[in-house]
Amino acid sequence: MALVRGHSINCDAIQMFVCSPNRWASRELTEEEITDFQRAKEETGISPIVAHSSYLINLGSPHEELWQKSVNALVGQLRRCQQLGIKDFVLHPGSHSGSGEAEGLERVAAGLSAALEATSDTSVVILLETTAGQGTSLGYKFEHLAWLLGHAEPSERLGICLDTAHVLAAGYEFRQSESYRAMWADFDAIIGLDRLRAIHLNDSKRDLGSRVDRHEQIGQGFIGLEAFRLLVNDPRLRHVPMLLETPISSDMHEGIENLALLRS
Repeated sequence: MALVRGHSINCDAIQMFVCSPNRWASRELTEEEITDFQRAKEETGISPIVAHSSYLINLGSPHEELWQKSVNALVGQLRRCQQLGIKDFVLHPGSHSGSGEAEGLERVAAGLSAALEATSDTSVVILLETTAGQGTSLGYKFEHLAWLLGHAEPSERLGICLDTAHVLAAGYEFRQSESYRAMWADFDAIIGLDRLRAIHLNDSKRDLGSRVDRHEQIGQGFIGLEAFRLLVNDPRLRHVPMLLETPISSDMHEGIENLALLRS
């Protein structure tokens, strides 16, 4: 139904969950469900399809039980992606929960490596998402993500998802032409543009450097329209799926309005 609903409002690409985002365990997908999903892909023509991790996973946790549960859940969700033919899986790096950023990053790298090894027979790529830096979250600095790309193996199954609301809240200015160019120059120098595989287009309820993760409708927050104009017209990003995560009601009118605004 994610594909059907996306198609109903003229989406070219979608992001979806492959299981409940708020539960650790999920039953196995049935052959019928997998077949129905493949049929919906063909009928809607939506491509690419990106998956997002459940909300419970925290690879940065210093608590062994939670860390192991997170690794196991990640492995299960990567296998579901493989079954459904989804190539990219977005994951928040995690929170260090008071252990400190250095130790937290070590835990994330170990968790990523363990999950990638356990799914070595699949080709799904984990996209580490930029975060706002709220609380003890990791990934609000490009340097955090670059470190993880360099320390988790195999690195070729890792990429990056940039979230516009998150990077503004984390302190990256990109709302005018000059600052937009500077932000991408930093990203390319620290991470590499070739690692970017998805972008979340979200306006922000909070301003630059707030370190608060609150999404807003396009053009109605602190980012404003100019930054989105630069993004959707940037030829370097033509191959990168851009996905909305803005608040949405049951009739999806906000999605329709945001898509129309971005396409204009």
